[in-house]
Amino acid sequence: MATFFGEVVVAPSRAGVDDEESAEEAGEETPEDREIRRELEKKREIDVLWTLKSGASTESCPAEQFACSKFIVAIGHNAAAFLSSFILDSVCWEVVGVVKLWNEWCRTSNTTNVLPTDSFCLFYRLISDPTVLLCQCSCYVAEDQQFQWLEKVFGCMRKKSLQVTILSTCPVADYKTQESTLTLPSPFLKALKTKEFKEQICCPLLEQPNIVRDLPAA
Repeated sequence: MATFFGEVVVAPSRAGVDDEESAEEAGEETPEDREIRRELEKKREIDVLWTLKSGASTESCPAEQFACSKFIVAIGHNAAAFLSSFILDSVCWEVVGVVKLWNEWCRTSNTTNVLPTDSFCLFYRLISDPTVLLCQCSCYVAEDQQFQWLEKVFGCMRKKSLQVTILSTCPVADYKTQESTLTLPSPFLKALKTKEFKEQICCPLLEQPNIVRDLPAA
């Protein structure tokens, strides 16, 4: 929902609630089914590992939320490759965290010695300004895991004065316009913003009826 198109507002989430309620109302779930469901839910839990201090990893948030002024998230292989080519190709950044998850399309391992070529969500910190973080998310985050991803990642950060920038891509064929897509430059850039963002945007706003889906929308 938005007060005007091009502005993003937060909507309440009922992800997973309807399915659970309908299953309980049906009353057809056996103890074996419940055990299988619990095991699947446990396996699909997301783990966040941070190495913010002294190289020590932890599977939960630090004792205190850390300061973050700018958080740039690149979602998808193209956006992650853009960060690798134009931002991370220097010694100015250090890996400070990783998200491990399991779903139908993603199998992350238990190693904590991650590389940018692995299918992980990697977090980088700017050495000259530790409050600037990047996230390179090239692995698939399933629909039922997106809220958990947001809750665990942003739950570790102080929200005051935090500016979040999301980079993502979609096929030109999915872009809805009255013009011929053959005349469009490739690639081209469109933006959505929240009402809190008061700075000048660097490109035109995304027109109706185009929408953003999946983790970028979440």
